[in-house]
Amino acid sequence: MSALLPAGLLQGRHVFVSGGGSGVNLAIARACAGLGASISICGRTEGRLQEAAAELRALGADVAHAVADVRDAEAVQAALTTAAAALGPVDGVVCGAAGSFLAPAERLSSNGFRAVMDIDLLGAFHCAHAAFDQLRETRGALLFVSGGQAVAPFQHQAHVSAAKAGVDALMRSLAVEWGPVGIRANSILPGPVTGTEGMRRLTETAEPEVWAEMVPLGRFADPAEVGRMAAVLLSPIASFVNGAVVTVDGGMALTGPQPFNRAVLAAAAQEGR
Repeated sequence: MSALLPAGLLQGRHVFVSGGGSGVNLAIARACAGLGASISICGRTEGRLQEAAAELRALGADVAHAVADVRDAEAVQAALTTAAAALGPVDGVVCGAAGSFLAPAERLSSNGFRAVMDIDLLGAFHCAHAAFDQLRETRGALLFVSGGQAVAPFQHQAHVSAAKAGVDALMRSLAVEWGPVGIRANSILPGPVTGTEGMRRLTETAEPEVWAEMVPLGRFADPAEVGRMAAVLLSPIASFVNGAVVTVDGGMALTGPQPFNRAVLAAAAQEGR
């Protein structure tokens, strides 16, 4: 990490990551820990959080964790209160908890649509809202985890598209409303990332070769590549970056999701849907 970014870039800072027990969010926590930050993580599974916390401590970070479902505003507030009591007020908050599955819109239930909206969008709001007082004190930064579905129509992802577009709209509103008190708000938009649960689900229908066709760099991202950019956005390097969606997708947004869409429709046709 120090070979790519200044050593101690986040020394003395405290970063809170929702959904930090796995995937891209854990990669962001790792990157921040490697740059000297103290880390707090929350998620729904105690065992997964304990494993992630042990990994982060092995990087030299002071770590706190709390079980919290981001759909529960009181639980999120309690997690942030616990984090501040353990490690001091937060300087950065990553609103990263997310849900995803493939479903054609005509067969998508109200509960299914609501579940993704509640986790991705309402959960992001809960985390940002609960952190406001701490971030105002530290003049800290919010980072929302967006997705390609926010900007392009992916087949059978209407619920995710609505949620991620909402996340980016929320981010922009907070960048304007909370900027005057020193809080920056930005989004990071990852492309396909190796080893994440979301990509495992999506590649069950659209093979890795399909994704490689969409990404000009011809490969998935390593989680650390997304983590590093997230750490930069949370750091003083990005002190005048506010209201931006930073795309880390190997150029996929330039080519569009049509290979994925064809693969999804072909799979649906084979299943007789």
